[in-house]
Amino acid sequence: MPIETESQANHPLVPRLEIPATVSSPKGPRIPALDFTKGVLVLIMVLYHWVNCFIGNQWAYYRYLRFLTPSFIFITGFMISNVYLSKYAAADARLSKRLFTRGLKLMTIFLVLNLSRTFVIPLLSTGVLAGNPLDLGNIFAVFVSGNLPVAGGKLVSFSILVPISYLLMFSGALMLPYRLYRYTFHLVCVLLLLSILILGVTGARSYNLEFITIGMLGVVTGSMPIEAINDFVRHPYALVFAYICYAIAITIWDVPFLLLTVGVFLSLAVIYLVGASASESGTTRSEVILLGKYSLFGYISQVAILQILGAGFRHANLGVAGLGMSFFAAFALTILSVEVVDRARARMASVDRLYKVAFA
Repeated sequence: MPIETESQANHPLVPRLEIPATVSSPKGPRIPALDFTKGVLVLIMVLYHWVNCFIGNQWAYYRYLRFLTPSFIFITGFMISNVYLSKYAAADARLSKRLFTRGLKLMTIFLVLNLSRTFVIPLLSTGVLAGNPLDLGNIFAVFVSGNLPVAGGKLVSFSILVPISYLLMFSGALMLPYRLYRYTFHLVCVLLLLSILILGVTGARSYNLEFITIGMLGVVTGSMPIEAINDFVRHPYALVFAYICYAIAITIWDVPFLLLTVGVFLSLAVIYLVGASASESGTTRSEVILLGKYSLFGYISQVAILQILGAGFRHANLGVAGLGMSFFAAFALTILSVEVVDRARARMASVDRLYKVAFA
């Protein structure tokens, strides 16, 4: 934790950031502000998925939530350098193996969930598939370009898992040259940015490439001293002003890659600031931190919950009142699902082992 003078520590406009400077061992302390940030993203993602399920693609304010998916990927990259590289030396073969294995797990989860989805959607009558998932064009869209259709039904669900999986496996492979050249991730980040620029000049765009690049920016950011990050978020008025400028910009120009990247940095900085300066004993903060610890499970469970809610409320045809109830139920059930899993893990070793196999 950065050293503060007495006047700085007591100044009402300078939030205290209760963040350890490093994570020094494989069982080192978690960073509460980071878990809080992930937890808030999970809650905002509930809103995003609820809109998808109950309102549809015609919602006029999607652009203001576009930072969500790349923010999760950015945090994944941040953890690779800030957490994993604090637990293992770059030369430790276990690091590359762990990153690559975790990436493969996420890809397996993605495939299993979408295979299940092809059977569940017709049963629940909650939507239509956008096309044949085995079509070569659709396979290219899912696993290469990431340019998925936004109308006529969803081709796949849980698509965020694909670029996160790529980022983890790619980072695992990059640990080999990183042992010899400490700026390997910086160099790769520059090359990825150049690739996006070249695609832009030709009029093309790859969302998977953009997301992986933002994840690599997260790796580079996570390699910075934690004091520098703390100093950056200690200016709430500047952050709010910058965010207002960003909101105005995307209102005018939509969300090109440059503004998307800016939005990720600013959104995460604001949420991180709130989490770092909030009271440690607050019940709400503790609940959000718990969601952050189970961010992947919370993301998956909310999609399943909303599919079920969508089927139930459509059949009930409750109108505006039904929308309000479904919105509240989606938040409450997502939080409840995480609470249930957390307590089950603490009480039953078999549940804990199963969770670790799937998500750890």
